[in-house]
Amino acid sequence: MAHRVTGVLIFFFLFVHVLDTALVRVSPEDYDKVVATYKTPIVALLEYGLVAAILFHALNGLRVIAVDFWSKGPRYQKQMFWSVMGLWVVLMLGAIYPVLGHAARELFGS
Repeated sequence: MAHRVTGVLIFFFLFVHVLDTALVRVSPEDYDKVVATYKTPIVALLEYGLVAAILFHALNGLRVIAVDFWSKGPRYQKQMFWSVMGLWVVLMLGAIYPVLGHAARELFGS
């Protein structure tokens, strides 16, 4: 279920991204205004959520492939799931500073 939810969230992001990028051809001034709204701490949190969704979707997708195409995959499905979750947590901890560092500097000063 989480794999489907993250897939839909990623699709929604890509849809919005294509629309706002296309805005540069229609009205560069409006495009600049939209991009300026993306430089807020709230959007940084949303970016962190996007990173979380992409990482989970990618790692879980590899697990699904292993379950489907590896003869022992179904037997080790639970262990692979918890391995994916552990790796996801480690990678998300590593993504805190690169993704949220700018927002923290904006809020609390450098």
